[in-house]
Amino acid sequence: MPPLDLSAGIPSVKDKVSEAEWQTRVDLAAAYRIVAHYGWDDLVFTHISARVPGPEHHFLINPYGMMFDEVTASSLVKVDIHGNKVMESDFDINPAGFIIHSAVHENREDAQCVMHLHTTEGIAVSTLKDGLQAYSQQSLFALSSLSYHEYEGVALNPEEKARLVADLGNTNFMILRNHGLLTCGQSIADAFTFMFLLQRSCEIQLQAQATGQEMIKIPDPILAGIQKQAAEVTRSAGGSLAWPGILRKLNRVNPGYDE
Repeated sequence: MPPLDLSAGIPSVKDKVSEAEWQTRVDLAAAYRIVAHYGWDDLVFTHISARVPGPEHHFLINPYGMMFDEVTASSLVKVDIHGNKVMESDFDINPAGFIIHSAVHENREDAQCVMHLHTTEGIAVSTLKDGLQAYSQQSLFALSSLSYHEYEGVALNPEEKARLVADLGNTNFMILRNHGLLTCGQSIADAFTFMFLLQRSCEIQLQAQATGQEMIKIPDPILAGIQKQAAEVTRSAGGSLAWPGILRKLNRVNPGYDE
């Protein structure tokens, strides 16, 4: 695959797509850039995907080789469920990188956006035998809808898709053992907010554990009460409430995502 060449600029596709698709492109590009802003990116090696509105089951994903803080609405590549390009683009995608995303999109109609990251804290917690614990209020949101998937090596085997989907079930938060974090949501804003909560939970847990002091877990009855109301809890996590502010932040610190 040749090196990514951005020297000539990226032609806008705004006039070539529907208004709904363009809005999805803008929000997805913003998600890539805010992930980079928080330092959660891993060079070019993770992905955030979003379903294009409409009946075609098409998806948007980042061009292979583009840094997250460079992604724009027009640079996103539109593919089918198999990762094949369905709209002309000068950019390619990493087919192996779409395996995890296609598995979720294909089997979860509600998963309009899938975010998979390799954050240091997320991977660290994924290696702990007991995984994420109820040490913070933030962790309760993740624990209310959390699943785990055992490590099977680099995600290149299509046969792993069925096992990953079975492990995910109807949860919105997943810890991939020895690998990283995954969230899915009914919107890009929700998937990002879920990742923010999951990532922050991992950060808090590791900092608390690093003190070496005895730790206080949130009592099981409180956790159980939230788990019984998982759908209500996760829907009220504030994705759509926080998202406009995130866009305003990007317009200050890294504009151009909506081009």
